[in-house]
Amino acid sequence: MASKNSDLKLTTFAFLDIETTGGSVSHDRVTEIGIRFWRAGETVGEWQTLLNPGTRISPFIEQLTGISNAMVSDAPAFESVADTLEEKLRDTVFVAHNARFDYGFIKSEFRRLGRLFSAPVLCTVKLSRRLYPEFRRHNMDALIERHGLEQVQRHRAMGDVSAMLAFFTHALAQKGYEQTGEAIAALMQRPSIPSNLPLDTLNNLPRAPGVYRFYGENDVLLYVGKSANIAQRVASHFSGDHNTSRGLRISESLRRVECTETAGELGALLLELQQIKTLSPLFNRRSRAAKKLVSIELALNDSGYLQARLVREVEPHRLGYYFGLFRSKRDAERALSGIAAKNELCNRLLGLEPEHEGPCFQRALGRCKGACEGTEDVARYNLRVQIAFHELRLRTWPWPGPVAIVERRDGRDQPDILVVYNWMHVATLHDENELRELSLRGQSVTFDLDSYKLLVKALMGRTETAHSIIELPAVGEPDVLMP
Repeated sequence: MASKNSDLKLTTFAFLDIETTGGSVSHDRVTEIGIRFWRAGETVGEWQTLLNPGTRISPFIEQLTGISNAMVSDAPAFESVADTLEEKLRDTVFVAHNARFDYGFIKSEFRRLGRLFSAPVLCTVKLSRRLYPEFRRHNMDALIERHGLEQVQRHRAMGDVSAMLAFFTHALAQKGYEQTGEAIAALMQRPSIPSNLPLDTLNNLPRAPGVYRFYGENDVLLYVGKSANIAQRVASHFSGDHNTSRGLRISESLRRVECTETAGELGALLLELQQIKTLSPLFNRRSRAAKKLVSIELALNDSGYLQARLVREVEPHRLGYYFGLFRSKRDAERALSGIAAKNELCNRLLGLEPEHEGPCFQRALGRCKGACEGTEDVARYNLRVQIAFHELRLRTWPWPGPVAIVERRDGRDQPDILVVYNWMHVATLHDENELRELSLRGQSVTFDLDSYKLLVKALMGRTETAHSIIELPAVGEPDVLMP
């Protein structure tokens, strides 16, 4: 690693650029690699090849790069050049403009072959930002124009390599070996961060529990996450190269990081859920609020048999009457079908077949014991139903009223007081005066699957010292805290 002037002169830098079939690390492939090797002030070699990506190049990419399907039809596959490429890059610094893109694709190509690739990496976007902080734009076209560099064939590998190396040698001449070497050493020693973030981003983040938010251009919220150590978790987003197109898109779009500290991990988990569901960040799709939460309710029909029906409104004060929480009707019906098949229950009584005269369809196949015809003993059938659905029964709220969960952290004056009722997070307060003045009557909180799972796990699986819990006065039902 180049850490001082002498190291800079002894280091071999591999200025590398690739062209690809698109921007997705997961789905797109490399079509061209160009490398120029530089050491001690001079070019010491170069290597270039087209690659057959094994997939079609779109007209848009063909027009952008000038690389056509015909040009790569007889080119080698990456597998054929992998050994050569690895040998050429051994004991060099991998240099690229927006290096996360190029390095990520090269690692991905090796990964497809079941091989690992790793190299010290230098990004010339970040080098430009560090050496020329007075300028806002640091893409290659901006560098060519700003520094009067020779025009090259853009979006072809060796053309972009030539521009990148021209910028590097220009910076050396203008800033000197000492300043440039110090900048390179600092960049390669610090945790990697996306090109468009300020270099001190990680320095400004707390090593404490809480929630962090990634923002893109025009302050679009990209992602919300939580951690017991915000700085460490955010750094982990950037420390490795992204293996997915989603991670790469977040990195390339990222412009700003914000965070909110909490006193403990439970508070961070609840705040993360709340912000994902209310702010709808672009890349947090999995934990967004379900539009139509579905559960299963069992009730006796006119013949005394337990019959299942799907319900879309879960009443928090009647949780013991519900079985399972599902994000869609399809998920609920899939669960019912599995229970019916495993336990030989009647599909009609489970709502999986329409009402009609005669036996259900499964009865004809020998998979129902006759409840649809009234031939199975009612008590026996109902017992089998209760056993089959037992694991899905929702947990009833174990306290007579709301509770306040108190989380404290050393070195933090204010605690987090998390008010929870019927497995719903009602409010977060920060002192006992707020708690005494809190009124829950008339508040409306939507029952949520993720919050239910989180709080059941946190409260029912807790150790005696995990949280301090204060029981609050019971409130009337059912007009309080209803969805």
